[in-house]
Amino acid sequence: MPGDISLVEIMKLAGTEIGISDWITVDQTMIDTFADATHDHQFIHVDPERAKAETPYGGTIAHGFLTLSLLSAMNYSALPKIREQTMGINYGFEKIRFMSPVKCGARVRGRFTLAGTRLRGASMLMLTYDVTVEIENERKPALTATWTTISQFDPKDRPEET
Repeated sequence: MPGDISLVEIMKLAGTEIGISDWITVDQTMIDTFADATHDHQFIHVDPERAKAETPYGGTIAHGFLTLSLLSAMNYSALPKIREQTMGINYGFEKIRFMSPVKCGARVRGRFTLAGTRLRGASMLMLTYDVTVEIENERKPALTATWTTISQFDPKDRPEET
């Protein structure tokens, strides 16, 4: 787990890679659980025999949205904790591209570059990350995204804008 960082320190890191997550194994149990949660039971995800016979992947693949949802877990293992933060909020994505399927049993990790920061109001810092989800031993990533989050903090901790 990365260390703590202040609001002022994180704002100075804009434009730099600030973290790489731990590897996460995407197994069939994870895929099936996601299929149940989202009601997406397409055979390419949940039927290993049929997926092996009828797809070029040699078996099942993870849902693209499952891979995307793992960004939250990747965030926790890759990014420093902002000391003044009272809570973090997902704000949204500017761009998501699913580049390559994640085969059942593959390991993925997130690579985070802090693209920019912007103070918003008296108690929020918007952070925009360029994220790549890599697949172990694969040339192409699973996905790329531009992800914006909000770090909520006490207004008394608001840094001066520079």
